[in-house]
Amino acid sequence: MVLLRRVIGDALRARRQGQHRTLREVSTAANVSLGYLSEIERGQKEASSELLASICDALGAQLSEVLREVSDTLALSEEMAGVLVPAQGGDHASSAAAPAGAPTSPAPAASSAKAEAGVHRISEGSVSVSIRQETPLKAVLRSTRNVRTAPRDRDVVCAA
Repeated sequence: MVLLRRVIGDALRARRQGQHRTLREVSTAANVSLGYLSEIERGQKEASSELLASICDALGAQLSEVLREVSDTLALSEEMAGVLVPAQGGDHASSAAAPAGAPTSPAPAASSAKAEAGVHRISEGSVSVSIRQETPLKAVLRSTRNVRTAPRDRDVVCAA
């Protein structure tokens, strides 16, 4: 399961780093302590809606854009049932398997999924997600959103 606070934090960090700004610059502009902003970006603290709006304003982003990006990432991770569970056996490069009896859902017709060397990929519309199982208890989720109006892709990285 992917935690909402981690995906939100990753989206905010990706935007900040994409602008080549420091935590100090954004925390000052958002009127939040540097340490608290760092904890939000790392997914250790839940940010209130007012605080999220302030951080988005400091980043020059619409709150709705950030939440849409987070929603797309969560939706794709939910479609990948069984991917974010501990890997079976000692082979860290093996793909993850769902526990016995766990429900599995097929990918929707608009999605495409493929697995290669422990990496699971799925894409739908303008969003694609890849998940790499690094250890039996750690997986890295990387989502890319291809926005036609933006000159470059936005990446969000999440460790679960």
